[in-house]
Amino acid sequence: MNQPATPERCARWGVYEVELHGPADGNPFTDVDLTAVFSDGEREMRAGGFYDGDGTYRIRFMPDAEGLWTFTTASNAPVLDGVTGEFACTAAAPGAHGPVRADGFHFAHGDGTRYLPVGTTAYAWTHQAEGLRDRTRRTLAAGPFNKVRMCLLPKWYQYNHVEPEYYPFPGSAEEGWDTTRFDPAFFRRFEQEVAALQDMGIEADVILLHPYDRWGFADLGAEADDRLVRYAVRRLAAYANVWWSMANEYDMMGAKSEDDWERLAAVVSEEDPHGHLNSIHNCGPFYDYARPWITHASVQRQDAYRTAEFTDEWRERWGKPVVVDECAYEGDIDQGWGNISGEEMTRRCWEGAVRGGYVAHGETYVNEAEELWWSKGGELVGTSPARMGFLREVVAASPTGVLDPLPSNWDARTGGVAGAYEVTYFGFSRPRFRELPLPEGKRCRVDVIDTWNMTVERVADDAEGTIRVTLPGREYMAVRVVAQQ
Repeated sequence: MNQPATPERCARWGVYEVELHGPADGNPFTDVDLTAVFSDGEREMRAGGFYDGDGTYRIRFMPDAEGLWTFTTASNAPVLDGVTGEFACTAAAPGAHGPVRADGFHFAHGDGTRYLPVGTTAYAWTHQAEGLRDRTRRTLAAGPFNKVRMCLLPKWYQYNHVEPEYYPFPGSAEEGWDTTRFDPAFFRRFEQEVAALQDMGIEADVILLHPYDRWGFADLGAEADDRLVRYAVRRLAAYANVWWSMANEYDMMGAKSEDDWERLAAVVSEEDPHGHLNSIHNCGPFYDYARPWITHASVQRQDAYRTAEFTDEWRERWGKPVVVDECAYEGDIDQGWGNISGEEMTRRCWEGAVRGGYVAHGETYVNEAEELWWSKGGELVGTSPARMGFLREVVAASPTGVLDPLPSNWDARTGGVAGAYEVTYFGFSRPRFRELPLPEGKRCRVDVIDTWNMTVERVADDAEGTIRVTLPGREYMAVRVVAQQ
């Protein structure tokens, strides 16, 4: 009987791994199938295994409840079939709250803790040299971001003409790839960075496919696509901080039809026993975000000027959380998608927030090393990240921990909790004062918030009725009204 190498315990929402040894001849990636059923006595959950090279097979699982768990394997390889074991699931590690789920128009962790996405994009950071990856980790650890969009596959695009150290398949672009096999070292590198993000409390928004390559990975054909997605999901699904994105700019991948995306999404659903968030990102036309497998809308702006202004409309259209993952990037490159100011990036984030959504960050400042954050990572030099952290504090202070769109005047949007916590944002308007009706029958605190200078000034402690709020005549101001208990 194959004796699995398994730990005796695993923290709730940790990664429990079963290591087995089996056939190394032939092609273990396609010849051998391995699964396991995990049970806590009340439920059964199936997790797929994968070949990790050198005769080693692994099954990863994320227990979501404390207590005793058992498992039994099934395989077409006799030595891997019928292996059993058990382990104790202990309390969650400090700071571990479980995978993020959609919660109405917002998000919460598995234990109910509110999650407010403050996201950024660093598409190819995991495919850079260790020195640059280390700088990226340090930047993320010191910054406000709690979600990173990142490509599973290497990227070949403007400011990113670098060959990675590893590729997903054995072979080469010149001589061809053996897409029936994988290079485990490529995936180990990626999952190590996913784990590093988890240790920092950062979600990994894993983009499974994208159009920007020179190696042929964007057009592998249906069978190879399915194998790649299945293998990746089996390796990564046990990490609590994983989100799935089926594609970045799906509509730029002309070789794939809607049927292809639906088939690939079904593969993810089949192979992910933990039900991580899943979406698909557009360049031009939106995907149908109302599809049942899509948990939230991952949106790129369709208009050069208006982006976050549509957030509340999109909520109503799809009935799901709206994450504007690409509203344009703070930077100074020659393309309109990557040269808005820090002020405009911050404005878009606030505009989306008071409309009940989440607008993400990206940075594309030119430098001699061509190490632009949006692609390779490194250091951040822009002015918007700190302001996004400040916005997160304002949103988190709401009684519900989120902002929802509220009835508003035509020239300034209000979001929050009706009658309890109302934030009116003036954006690029510069009023010297504003008369605001306060929640009827309530005494309120009133704050003037300078969203750019990140200051909060209390202007009233016990106001009621209608209040005239004096403002500085500057852009990017907000007024917060909080009803007294």
